[in-house]
Amino acid sequence: MTSEQQVEAALKSYEDVDSWKTIIFLYNAALKEVGTKLEILNDEFQHVHQYNPIEHIKTRIKTPESIVKKLRRYGHETSIENMVRYINDIAGVRLICSFTSDIYRLAEMIGNQSDLKVLSIKDYIKNPKESGYKSYHMLVSVPIFLSDSVVDTKVEIQIRTIAMDFWASLEHKIYYKFEGNAPDYISRELKECAKMVSELDDKMLSLNEAIQACMIRDDQRKESMEDVFDNVIGERRKQ
Repeated sequence: MTSEQQVEAALKSYEDVDSWKTIIFLYNAALKEVGTKLEILNDEFQHVHQYNPIEHIKTRIKTPESIVKKLRRYGHETSIENMVRYINDIAGVRLICSFTSDIYRLAEMIGNQSDLKVLSIKDYIKNPKESGYKSYHMLVSVPIFLSDSVVDTKVEIQIRTIAMDFWASLEHKIYYKFEGNAPDYISRELKECAKMVSELDDKMLSLNEAIQACMIRDDQRKESMEDVFDNVIGERRKQ
């Protein structure tokens, strides 16, 4: 049974409840499941590597207005069935990282979760959108265990750096004001800003790698000095 069929079956079992409320309940449950998994992964990474790859976790449910607009843009009638079948980002999780290397590390960790099924991946970092937008998108399905059934529910996970998120947030606000029809000069300026953001991410990643290399060299020097110290103390004790 596909995830869409599971959702439809769940809706039928709640015939006395508003269908919209049932759908939102399922997507909210999926957000909680995915959010908990991500927090555990972050805590585990901190425990093992003494480093947190995730700066922030943001979750949201798409508003009814946004869902209706997207369905119309795709040429579909407004219905619960079409909403579940064609809108993949009703439930969304955004992971904000410090460095681009964290993005792919987190994507791999998420993909290794046995109870999450990765449905699709869109890498807008290696292949940015025409606007300059960069982000890593994963569409996953997570099983929601109800009292009498299991419903696989879709969640879109977006992973991006702080700089990418800053640019994307401003770009969204600007295009929202112009209802998607911003003047050409604004689009050109946004693309230039996207290039600057990309260069900033590259420089910060290089700087972090240089810092890590220095720390490794310092640790090696300390270990070498400790070995010398232990040898000297050992010789003196023998004497």
